[in-house]
Amino acid sequence: MASRRSRSADDAPVPKVSRAALRRSLRIFRYLRPYRWTFALGLLFLFGTSLLSMAFPVLMGKLVDASSGTRMPHVRALDLTNIDSVALVLVVIFAVQAVLGFFRIYLFSYVTENALARVRQETYQHLLRLPMTYFAGRRVGELNSRISADVALLQESFTTVLAELVRQVIVIITGMFLLTRVSLQLTLTMLATIPIVALVAVFFGRFIRRLSKQVQDKIADTNVIVDETLQGIQNVKAFANEAWEAARYRMSVLGARDLALVGARWRGGFVSFIIFCMFGAVVLVVWRGVHLKEQGLLTVGDLTSFIMLSVFVGASIGSVPELVSSMLKAVGATERLLDIQEERMEDIDLARTRDQLDLNGEIAFGRVCFHYASRPDLQVLHDVTFTIRSGERVALVGPSGAGKSTIASLVLRFYEPTQGHVLIDGRDVQEYPLSALRDRMAIVPQEVLLFGGSIRENIAYGRPGASDDEVREAARKANALEFIQGFPMGFDTVVGERGVQLSGGQRQRIAIARAVIKDPAILILDEATSSLDTASERLVQEALEGLMKGRTSLVIAHRLSTVQSADRILVLDRGYLVESGTHDELIANEQGLYHSLSQLQFGAVKA
Repeated sequence: MASRRSRSADDAPVPKVSRAALRRSLRIFRYLRPYRWTFALGLLFLFGTSLLSMAFPVLMGKLVDASSGTRMPHVRALDLTNIDSVALVLVVIFAVQAVLGFFRIYLFSYVTENALARVRQETYQHLLRLPMTYFAGRRVGELNSRISADVALLQESFTTVLAELVRQVIVIITGMFLLTRVSLQLTLTMLATIPIVALVAVFFGRFIRRLSKQVQDKIADTNVIVDETLQGIQNVKAFANEAWEAARYRMSVLGARDLALVGARWRGGFVSFIIFCMFGAVVLVVWRGVHLKEQGLLTVGDLTSFIMLSVFVGASIGSVPELVSSMLKAVGATERLLDIQEERMEDIDLARTRDQLDLNGEIAFGRVCFHYASRPDLQVLHDVTFTIRSGERVALVGPSGAGKSTIASLVLRFYEPTQGHVLIDGRDVQEYPLSALRDRMAIVPQEVLLFGGSIRENIAYGRPGASDDEVREAARKANALEFIQGFPMGFDTVVGERGVQLSGGQRQRIAIARAVIKDPAILILDEATSSLDTASERLVQEALEGLMKGRTSLVIAHRLSTVQSADRILVLDRGYLVESGTHDELIANEQGLYHSLSQLQFGAVKA
């Protein structure tokens, strides 16, 4: 269980990015194209603030030199040998830099927020249009992370990291140029210390990154334990395993702690070494600068400017690896988003209004075979052929795994047959616009999923835009009006996440009301009453009887007592259609599977 990883985008290890992946990830910049001139203006402001920041150490050196000179009574406003003039120039530069910084931050945020809003919308719309085969092999949390964590990582990268990386590069290039202008000899002295520090930093950095990844994996293990425990809290309490779960979590947390402490020791040693090297380099530069000053090759102001420029450049060089690491994470996030956007979609129409198909509801399967893409060696349906006439009520029965729900999925076009064809009103289902076809169908499942809004919103989900009167009438037909009116908030009652505020029977009747308001040509009932108590089942069954009138109904059931009134019953076994007929015809065949299933169920009831 703990082998599964659950890690946020921020904690993810830095991906190794190939050139092809980098080129591919640059496609994300197409979302910036509508705002390219705004982005360019933001870059211009960024260049301005970066260059102005480098004027500070230079002018501080001028200020030091001016303080040791003689102040003239009448000086020019920009005389950099005068303290007041230098101070005035510094104040003006800071003011201009503040204004440019404000507009740079706002413009980058404006471009990023608009671009990423499009990214979120397009990725979510693409997800909605992906086939069921895609969702069958992926967890919901993983997909949600793509839209939330990965896009948030891009948001930080475009708003802050990219701008900061560009700024630091400008500071490094400009700073190195200014350092050589101040003193070439001191610059060479400073650069002589870099190779040693860089080699040690690379060695330590790789080792510490490996340790950090191991710590992240351990923390991910603890998160998996929490996730599994809370999702299965009912089982934990039923088996009185709280102590076992606490011990399991404690061992995982302590393992992560011990590994993190090892990493902390190495990081402490690394930081101490870097601090020693930095201060040693400063001492070396100052020592060399003092000697140059004594030789008359350098002023105190020049030495001050050099030291400050060195600090600026050193800080920028030190921040570049982390910024590059963040950008590489953004490249990884971009690739994951592009993976979604490049998945082949269903032909789904996202228009709110569409022409309604005029369907009678006749369904025909012709020699249909099917297996799931994830299990090509396991055939689910074998040469299944049958016809359901318009308005006919047909039940699918058989043992678990016989292929009943798969037939319903093929009718809904969640999947396509691997062989054979499915016809509706004599036309292959693939010839219909997919959205329009599903718009003429409705399903009442065994496990009803209600959305976290109000009862009214959940019923109207069957036909968005339905009036309050239509919602009320649908609830009445579904035998739901009485219990809805019993709530203080009535139709405005919030059902809670997945409908937890309602009982199973109440959720089923809301689902039936949702199907009623849709008024489908084809209705699919998938074990709609199997998990209900007797009283709830009676109310739900009454509502279903009314719902099935006048429309083609495909009823999947394990409990044969619910399908005895069906016009026809199709019996499936291991993917084969083995029997077909009415209840009386099938029960009369003592050698048939239906008769055996009836004996098992009804015999158990009598006993």
